[in-house]
Amino acid sequence: MPLITGAPLAYPLKSFPGAQAGVGTGVVGALSVSELLGKYATLAKSQKVFYTSLSVTAPVIFSTAGQLGPMLWNKPGSGLDAHILGISVGQPSTATSVGGSIGYASCSQPLAPTTPTAIVAVNAYAGGGPSQMGAVLGAGTVNVLPVPIYFGLTGVGLAAVTTGLGVSSTFVDVGGVFIVGPGNCGYVCANATQTTGVFNIGLLWAELPA
Repeated sequence: MPLITGAPLAYPLKSFPGAQAGVGTGVVGALSVSELLGKYATLAKSQKVFYTSLSVTAPVIFSTAGQLGPMLWNKPGSGLDAHILGISVGQPSTATSVGGSIGYASCSQPLAPTTPTAIVAVNAYAGGGPSQMGAVLGAGTVNVLPVPIYFGLTGVGLAAVTTGLGVSSTFVDVGGVFIVGPGNCGYVCANATQTTGVFNIGLLWAELPA
């Protein structure tokens, strides 16, 4: 079989303002692309990526108005979309008496959730600014009409994690497929209330122009 060859990869011979003439441009410049940066590194460097976490006792079913979070409420007119990048779930030794799953749901929410409990959102870029969303909440009452559709992400066993049958630690990379637009709310929830279960739940998202 003959050897197939092609033109070598060439970077544009232009520069960023103030850069050395002839240096390659683009996100990676003239550097080799590697796993060192990761697929969200550019968003994090531009201070668009945020995360939060909290301990939740008995996450409730997705159709319950009183959600425990984490929740993102995007205020109308914010000019931003929240792109959900990933959700993490860790279960300590306390077991749940109801099997099921933990996942994601969203709903229309033109007004701020009532009785909210604010939680801290941190910029993934160390030293970056605060979140510009309407609110990042650990608990609050959301509008559940119409009833949202639940998307399960990780299963939960009946036994404690110490037995090897519960959730030990899970990170689900959803890649930004879920978007919380202005006037909406997105939240981590369960397919059935996980009675007595105690979970550490984290949420990672990017805030980009709507």
